[in-house]
Amino acid sequence: QVQLVESGGGWVQTGGSLRVSCAASGRTNSSYAMGWFRQAPGKEREFVAAITWRGGATYYADSMKGRFTLSRDSAKNTVFLQMNSLKPEDTAVYFCAACLNEPRRPVATEYDYWGQGTRVTVPS
Repeated sequence: QVQLVESGGGWVQTGGSLRVSCAASGRTNSSYAMGWFRQAPGKEREFVAAITWRGGATYYADSMKGRFTLSRDSAKNTVFLQMNSLKPEDTAVYFCAACLNEPRRPVATEYDYWGQGTRVTVPS
């Protein structure tokens, strides 16, 4: 089992920045990667970014490239999602997830463990 706890969400003006964190505990050494997804009201959960635990390779959804940066602190089993130049369309609940195996596709069904989510609001 892997437990995930997100933090750092909140309210930020358009163009502002926010950093959300995900602390992992449990059998983290069995995880292949950590990912972030987001879900806006009435929409499906969408992939944001992912990072592999061992190599630190990062992957981003096209719409987040250049604005979002994912990093990790392996010693603390924590990943950080730095979000810059935020837009109203970034408003969503952001979920941290862990996958045990290399995802075949960047979709939620490829991930095995989930946090409770943290809300990010960018008012228009």
